[in-house]
Amino acid sequence: MFPDRRLGFIGFGPGGLPPVVKNLLLVNAAVYFLDYLFFRSTNAYGISMLAQTLGLTPILFWHGHIYQVVTYMFLHGGFMHILFNMFALWMFGSPLEMTWGSKRFLKFYFICGIGAGVLNVIITPMSQIPIVGASGAIYGLLLAFGMLYPNQVIYLYMLFPIKAKYFVMIIGGIELFVGLTNSHSGVAHFAHLGGMLFGLLYIKKDRWFRSFREGREEKRRRKNLRVVWNRDQEMEKLQREVDELLDKINQRGIGSLSQSEITRLREASRKLKEWEQQA
Repeated sequence: MFPDRRLGFIGFGPGGLPPVVKNLLLVNAAVYFLDYLFFRSTNAYGISMLAQTLGLTPILFWHGHIYQVVTYMFLHGGFMHILFNMFALWMFGSPLEMTWGSKRFLKFYFICGIGAGVLNVIITPMSQIPIVGASGAIYGLLLAFGMLYPNQVIYLYMLFPIKAKYFVMIIGGIELFVGLTNSHSGVAHFAHLGGMLFGLLYIKKDRWFRSFREGREEKRRRKNLRVVWNRDQEMEKLQREVDELLDKINQRGIGSLSQSEITRLREASRKLKEWEQQA
């Protein structure tokens, strides 16, 4: 389905699913069936008992239920919800884990998922309705895939070919538009955007930090160059003064120097000697 790095394509290969993607699929599926089999009773909003406890409820988060920014990622609101998320996890997560390695991929997944939850509770701090699902982390994976493989063709609805970079732009634009215009859709659109935002920050952080360090180093280098240049200029000026005073001594003798000229000669000679030792 995707280009493998060794053969020019990224595929899943004879080894099957990469380990982190495989385990995430299994854990999400297990939690979904556990919720379905043993916690089917719901409240007035149709939310299961397990989702009420482990889903991310903004008002509860601000009252100390911080763990919910992790647990909400493993709960889903229905079969189609988990089916879409797990399909996207398999589709986009597998090539990313193969490229990055399991440790970095898992870190990225949780950064996106937790970041998505944090953004949602910041935007809707008083909401009493829990959000559930891995969608925030999945949208982060989608963004990463679009950045790493911008020209990879994705078949939208299995029919329409579109390059990954354009697909990411369209999805992000839709989420932003719907999030701003339809706050009662029942979908945590800003959580999706949060996953993409934190994914972008994570991917770009090394480049931004490197640019920041390089900028500081360049600034320091230029400052050092200015210091050296100014010192060289001052040394040339002092050397000229010393040469003039020495010429005067050679021509007229030491007695021709005034007291201020003698003091100046001593000070200039001392500074020149110090700078030569530092060079």
